[in-house]
Amino acid sequence: MNLILLLVLVIAAGAVLSVQAAINGRLGQSVGVLRSSLLTFAVGALVTALLVFFFEPAHAVSLLDVPKWQLTSALFGVVYMIVMVGAVPVVGTAVATVAVIVGQLGMGMLIDNFGWLGNPAIELSGSRILAMVLLALALVFMYRSNRSQVD
Repeated sequence: MNLILLLVLVIAAGAVLSVQAAINGRLGQSVGVLRSSLLTFAVGALVTALLVFFFEPAHAVSLLDVPKWQLTSALFGVVYMIVMVGAVPVVGTAVATVAVIVGQLGMGMLIDNFGWLGNPAIELSGSRILAMVLLALALVFMYRSNRSQVD
């Protein structure tokens, strides 16, 4: 797949996550954080099951054959969903999204730098650290902007 197309798709996926966070935040206020999360995962599981059934090619290894630590990734989506459904109505979609990206970038840089979880090592550079600092500053400015409008 073309690298530019792949990056465009990743950016679009990020945009969709912000829309999902905004909608789930409102839904969570109406029906509760856990019910909103349950709906998201139930529909997601159904759609994914259909995609697997109709489109997934056969693999030599099944989910039961992989190292068990790889299965823990499913739990992290639950944490993300519950936190976002609760946070968006309080801090807003943009601040919650940037906060998530700060966490993703920070952990992503650690995973890259040390080659954790079987990923290739990518050295931590000054430009990567600067990107992290600037993103953290963006979060501070966005949060302060929200607070000044409330006060």
